[in-house]
Amino acid sequence: MQALYSAENLLVDSMPRMVENTQNEELRKAFTVHLQETQQQIQRLEQAAQILGVDPNGEENVALQGLIAEGEKLMQKDASPEVLDAALIAAAQKIEHYEIAGYGTAAYLAEELGYTEVAQLLQQTLQEEKKTDVLLNEIAKNSVNRRAEQA
Repeated sequence: MQALYSAENLLVDSMPRMVENTQNEELRKAFTVHLQETQQQIQRLEQAAQILGVDPNGEENVALQGLIAEGEKLMQKDASPEVLDAALIAAAQKIEHYEIAGYGTAAYLAEELGYTEVAQLLQQTLQEEKKTDVLLNEIAKNSVNRRAEQA
């Protein structure tokens, strides 16, 4: 719970920079919508932690810190806007895959331990993360990667 909570808070801090550095309007919108979802996901984690009687704060998520640092390095590269957009999608999908694994495991464990309400909260976030991953993939395949290739 603490690792997921730390991850979402780290993302709320870093995602605005991704939005600012994105040139593709469809991608910018996807990042903006996901930032809003992330804020709701934090609230769900707080709700789940309260049900479980645990403090969501505490453990820093060093794995996500590394993925964010990797994305930050990409934004410092001297690349065309089209190539940067493609690189940002790749970085964001790494984060989404990490979150999908984390939420999938947490939801399964909650269900197995009989915490049905917690499992439902985690499943809701898991579905949002999967939906975002699919959307990013579609944006990459349908426009961003083609433009990056031409640049």
